[in-house]
Amino acid sequence: MKKEIHPQYHNDSKISCACGQTFKVGSTKSEFKVDICSHCHPFYKGTQELIDTAGRVEKFKARRARAKIGARPQALGSKKKEPKSKA
Repeated sequence: MKKEIHPQYHNDSKISCACGQTFKVGSTKSEFKVDICSHCHPFYKGTQELIDTAGRVEKFKARRARAKIGARPQALGSKKKEPKSKA
């Protein structure tokens, strides 16, 4: 490797989260400030909630219920095709 072209590597870089947690990692920067970490992220804490803002789940369930109750008179592919007449 060429000398004096690579950034300085810090073995004990400090990462500070908005929740107050701090970590030490190796990096080329000496200090980081992050908004969210593994201690405060809902996915890692197990408190994540799926928010269905568009109502897609309810629409799907309603569509599925209608399909069970009032099924189509003819299923797809059940129509017989008439042969073309040669004229």
